[in-house]
Amino acid sequence: MKLIQTLKNIWKIEELRKRITITFLFILVYRFGCHVVLPGLDPTALQRMRDFTQQSGLMQLIDMFSGGAFSQASVFALGIMPYITASIVIQLLGMVLPSFQKMQREGESGRMKLNQYTRYLTVAILLVQAPAYLLNLNHQVNGALSLGLFDVLYLTVVMTAGSMFIMWLGEKITDKGIGNGISMIILVGIIARFPSALAEEFTSRLTTAQGGLVMFLVEIILLFAVTAGAVMLTQGTRKVPVQYAKRIIGNRQYGGARQYIPLKVNAANVMPIIFAQALMFIPITLAGFSASQNEDGFLASFARTFSDMNGFWYNLVYFLMIVAFTYFYTAITVRPTQMAEDMKKNSGFIPGVKPGKKTAEYIDSIMSRITLPGSIFLGIVAIMPAFARLFGVNQNFAQFFGGTSLLITVGVVLDTLQQVETHLMMHHYDGLMKSGKVKGRTQG
Repeated sequence: MKLIQTLKNIWKIEELRKRITITFLFILVYRFGCHVVLPGLDPTALQRMRDFTQQSGLMQLIDMFSGGAFSQASVFALGIMPYITASIVIQLLGMVLPSFQKMQREGESGRMKLNQYTRYLTVAILLVQAPAYLLNLNHQVNGALSLGLFDVLYLTVVMTAGSMFIMWLGEKITDKGIGNGISMIILVGIIARFPSALAEEFTSRLTTAQGGLVMFLVEIILLFAVTAGAVMLTQGTRKVPVQYAKRIIGNRQYGGARQYIPLKVNAANVMPIIFAQALMFIPITLAGFSASQNEDGFLASFARTFSDMNGFWYNLVYFLMIVAFTYFYTAITVRPTQMAEDMKKNSGFIPGVKPGKKTAEYIDSIMSRITLPGSIFLGIVAIMPAFARLFGVNQNFAQFFGGTSLLITVGVVLDTLQQVETHLMMHHYDGLMKSGKVKGRTQG
């Protein structure tokens, strides 16, 4: 079989074999740390924390990205999300502050400075989130943990060190392993919950839920179809032809070949969903606190409406925000003017379009047309878990029908496969697919 032969070829390449082994060992270390409870805490008193996590949509999201460490009060409870938050903040600052824009253009030295600022910001975020987590934990178990000031301080140090260690693991996986380390850790946290969610859904269909085994098989087929759709969304590109003028240098001819600029249908990737989720939870939380004194007021009604993740208004606003953020994030990341200038500097042009301003307008018009269907499809993928829950799918299993978990899983797997395929092609082996390429992940 081709699959078995491909696996043999992968194992024959010494560098690839070492990278896969190192990645696997680092992931084992990460998964082990997810089950190490914070020192001084009674594991039996943490069941209420797990119950609270299951009841809150935001807590479930955080727990999913941490691989279950959040609900288990692990030393890795805060996971990699503070680093992701810091990275997003630094990225946004690079779009509005000239000093950060200058560092982005400085190449490797600028990238190292930005990485250092990201680490500092990550520590600052952790020093705020860790005490908040501990106070919430103590509240959920009705003060049974008896955390004093000294306890909060040293546990904050432990949790901060745990998250920074995860960040270090991610960087080492990127340098010495396979794939992007940070993304790989998020992927592992998501996938770790899949077997238990699948088994829970299977048991539920055979015992309490309607439909039985037939409905369970239908769910698996639909999950496969949604995953295939997410793959299409991630890989979908519009290729814009670019012709480069011929140049004679000495006795050699350069340029003259036609190449393509792949404009992605979903250039924003998963970022619109993350932004939309963050904004959806902020007003709900504020309204919930304000409405606690007035259960019949407008704020209480608002909180109830937008706390129902299966409700019509919640999902409608969520969908519209994702469409809007897709356009916003695409506009600030894809810069047609800069692309046109770079093309002009390298003596390139789009056939039938004048270089310069006309080229920028042409690229911008293409991006506007392909972003609309991309944003709509991204919004549909994001609200698919709500449809799954409405049809009786278990809460934990429904998360895999769309949203950030599905898009991150698809994106990370495709990126990792592309790296594996690159190693295979470099050693003159066939690629992972019959065509010899992971379609959509290599340049045409």
